[in-house]
Amino acid sequence: MADDDRTPEEEFQELIRQLFGGGSGELDPEQLSALSGMNIDPAMMRTVMQHLQGAFAAGRGEGGISWDLAERQALHIANQEGLGITAGQRTDLDQAFALATLWLSEATTISELAEPPKTLTRGGWVEATLPVWQQLAEPVATSIADALTAALSEQAPDDMQGLVQGAGRLMRTVGGSLFASQLGQVVGSLSKEVVSGGDVGIPLMPDGEAAILPQNFADFGRDLEVPDDQLALYVATRELAHARLFRHARWLRLHVISQVTDFARGVHVDTDALEDLASRFDPSQPDELRRALESGALLPARSEAQNAALARLENLLATIEGWVEVVTAQATSRLPAADRIAEAVRRRRAVGGPAERALGSLVGLELRPRRMREAAAMWRAVTDAVGPAARDALWDYPDLMPGADDIDDPAALVARLEARARGEEPAPDEFDDALARLLAGQTPSAEAADGDADSEERRAGGTDGSSGTDGPGTDGPGADGPGDEDDAGSPEDHRPV
Repeated sequence: MADDDRTPEEEFQELIRQLFGGGSGELDPEQLSALSGMNIDPAMMRTVMQHLQGAFAAGRGEGGISWDLAERQALHIANQEGLGITAGQRTDLDQAFALATLWLSEATTISELAEPPKTLTRGGWVEATLPVWQQLAEPVATSIADALTAALSEQAPDDMQGLVQGAGRLMRTVGGSLFASQLGQVVGSLSKEVVSGGDVGIPLMPDGEAAILPQNFADFGRDLEVPDDQLALYVATRELAHARLFRHARWLRLHVISQVTDFARGVHVDTDALEDLASRFDPSQPDELRRALESGALLPARSEAQNAALARLENLLATIEGWVEVVTAQATSRLPAADRIAEAVRRRRAVGGPAERALGSLVGLELRPRRMREAAAMWRAVTDAVGPAARDALWDYPDLMPGADDIDDPAALVARLEARARGEEPAPDEFDDALARLLAGQTPSAEAADGDADSEERRAGGTDGSSGTDGPGTDGPGADGPGDEDDAGSPEDHRPV
């Protein structure tokens, strides 16, 4: 069949073949004009094709997502207003950081930062934090790319199945590029709202770095009716406390990020919603796709495992934020407006600040530090009971950090810490017993053998407390008591781990 006899649909398929084949990147104007018979704007289609070919070329190198697209998009939004940092702003914040460092050293035993705090532009914040955003978002980006590939394969006609299958890598790249573009929009918009590096609640800045964004600082305090110098001191103190904690507890950063990524790996795209969107998608009006990505509409309801992961993450972040709040309150007790600023910070987090919206659209994570007040109350009780040094020592090792039970019952934690301060050894628990046996070189099989020997000794009327039966008749079948069977265990209980 001659080229002139082809239908608009066949012309479109030829364009797709040209795109998938890699071609020269040049699209035939006559082919584009033929698309008018399909009610598709040729100019729009040219732009789409060029973007897709760019995504294909980008995907050839690593076969993955073009995160450069996310960075360009975020920087474009962050730098739109072209606001810089004046010399006066830099001087004022440097002075605030210097005084906050002195005040904070009186409230905590955790040491100062090795690097001086920074004043960042919005674009500088994007460049500093985007690697962590990429790490958090990559599991969901991969899921969206896989779902898009599967959905297109199911939607394609039979005569195009071979074409679609051969373009699987491109489809993954296109889906990933869509998500990368969304990530850029979210991070770029967030850069216009965050006040400091620790404002988001998760460790986005590199270890040991503290920063304030002067461009957003004025907007944050506009309605508080608080003098700028007091607001700067409070924000600087809180930012330094957050940065000091993550620098001191090196394990904490990985602990937080791994919990977020564990949650994100459980995210699967709602294929029904994706197929529904694809069936009514109008290429000339891409806003619906953008809104679906930004709102998280393609992410299904959380599973039970994700709900459990979310509860653990909320407790962890509440424990961190509670400590930061208590230490900041102690350090800024000289500020007349400290309580008012602290309440404004709590309200901002409680109603869902920029970080919550960002995480919600990127990984479906509706993050609220619901337990921050309870965690702060726990840290205040610990401080009153044992002082700042013993309180801060709880961040020395992961197994010392308070957990959800300690937030629920601070009195038990305080009692343990007070006993430790008096030099009393806490009562060993199951973990302590197991650790002691492991350090003694006792293997599970040896433990089982010991249990069997103990049972034999009791059946023989042994000594050393073996008379602990339920009653007379120790020679009877039930003389060992109901607990002996559990002590000895079944063979399956003692298989090597």
